[in-house]
Amino acid sequence: MLALIIQRLLHPASKLATTRLWHTTTLASELSLEDADEDDLYGAMDWLLQRQNRIEKKLARRHLAESDHVLYDLSSSYYEGHTCSLMRFGHSRDGKRGRPIVVYGVMADAAGCPVAVQAYPGNTGDPVTVPDQVERLRQRFGLERVVLVGDRRRLTETQIKHLKRHPGLGWISALRHEAIRQLVDTQEVQPSLFDERHLAEIRTEAYPGERLVVCYNPMLAEYRRNKRQDLVAETEKELARIAREVARRTKTPLLANEIAVKVGRIKNRYKVAKHFELVIEDGRFEYARRTEAIAREAQLDGFYILRTSEPEERLATADVVRSYKNLTNVERAFRSLKTVDLQIRLIRHRAETRVRSHLFLCLLAYYVQWHLRRALAPLLFDDEDLEAHRARRDPVLKAEPSASAKRKKTKRETADGLPLHSFKTLIAAMATRARHQCRVTSAEPPRTRTVRGCND
Repeated sequence: MLALIIQRLLHPASKLATTRLWHTTTLASELSLEDADEDDLYGAMDWLLQRQNRIEKKLARRHLAESDHVLYDLSSSYYEGHTCSLMRFGHSRDGKRGRPIVVYGVMADAAGCPVAVQAYPGNTGDPVTVPDQVERLRQRFGLERVVLVGDRRRLTETQIKHLKRHPGLGWISALRHEAIRQLVDTQEVQPSLFDERHLAEIRTEAYPGERLVVCYNPMLAEYRRNKRQDLVAETEKELARIAREVARRTKTPLLANEIAVKVGRIKNRYKVAKHFELVIEDGRFEYARRTEAIAREAQLDGFYILRTSEPEERLATADVVRSYKNLTNVERAFRSLKTVDLQIRLIRHRAETRVRSHLFLCLLAYYVQWHLRRALAPLLFDDEDLEAHRARRDPVLKAEPSASAKRKKTKRETADGLPLHSFKTLIAAMATRARHQCRVTSAEPPRTRTVRGCND
């Protein structure tokens, strides 16, 4: 099992390819696996799955005891095949159309260290997984006091009502756009008050027993405003082109359904058709901007509102924002799991048990990578002072790198003058280290010496 985790870190591949790659390095000989074949690897995966609960409990005791904040997020990966019972057609986060997927949720501590992974059928909705995770935290891991941090897609109003039935279970989530609009319309949130400040806490009867933290980021507001202006302008240009085409077709006018198909393509491409008034008839197409609707939406640019059940004596207002933003640590885990680092996809296994084992194997590999990155941080471009710097900097405004990170980026070398690496290039550089066996010829009986050095 250890060899599978190491190989997943060094060069992720299929199980058959793994047995071939072992013999291009010293990994097989170091772990006495020279004779292992792919059947042995599958046997190791079955062994691992049987011990997943035990391992996850141990990780939970190690990492969730120090901090009661648990980060939770979902992702999915597509599947080449049709034999696994977990694979269903659903919302693919890979953007891969026409392929069945498997959904998996990852739990991590506040720093992003992975603790557990759970697989679900590909057609499982995001909120449906929350009660299952709550039971894992309380029953399987035995945690009586925990704060679950999830985004607005996971911790919906329905799921929060379920969480309220557990006294020792708190949560941090965010309001949807429609809920924010209601608070603005009822004057409980006044955007004009945030011209000089960007963080405030409010209480409202609409959310009894909860704290609402209103955040305003001017840079986010500018980004959304510019993006909307660009999308509206591009949509208007395409609608004008369709209008000219309709006007030209005098002998054989375009039918209403033909015009609607053309307009539908524009709607799907830019997603801002709600800002236009459209008139579609046989041989006639007109459009106009809905300026009031655009101005109404612009009121909320840069605003987001967090909600939590945690009292102020346990969690300060600024720490609510910091805790929610820690979800980026789980998103970073998904990027590492799914891209060139660990390559959780393509999923090549047919049996459901092997797919679950594969996901857990990748999680353990990321667990090792997470600790390696922290230990090797002085040699990497990673910000060594990130956690301490996060506790000091403004939780809402754009994050600025720490002084040590700026120095690294400028000089591109360590404090000792060594070149800095990304994690991937550092592993590649360490791969040049080799072990050579040399036989010394002399009058004495021959003996073998082991010399360690570089391939270079």
